Amino acid sequence: MNFDSMSWVVVMALSLSVFSLFIFLFNRFIGYMKREQNLEIESLKDTLIDKDNPVGLKGEELEKLKQQQAEAQRHLKEVISRIPVIQKDGRFQIDEEAIRKQKALANGNGATKGTV
Repeated sequence: MNFDSMSWVVVMALSLSVFSLFIFLFNRFIGYMKREQNLEIESLKDTLIDKDNPVGLKGEELEKLKQQQAEAQRHLKEVISRIPVIQKDGRFQIDEEAIRKQKALANGNGATKGTV
């Protein structure tokens, strides 16, 4: 067997040993830095985004946020249901006449309440 054909095997073995040495030293360095700076490195599984909790909140905070969002949705539905709409040309549009009447009634009621 020719020495030239075996040289790549030697180079590969040498490079794998150097790579293993770097990995070992890097692992030792990370362990040292974690101990020295009192660090905790999160696992990859902990950093994945949860579709129900994209911000990464903890139990009570998440429940409080969900409750606030549900309340905001209820309030928004209530406010939207008060807006008068009509269907014109197959599309829903704001009924401007009904809004004017509501404003006129509100202004009329406000004026009578102020004078009483």
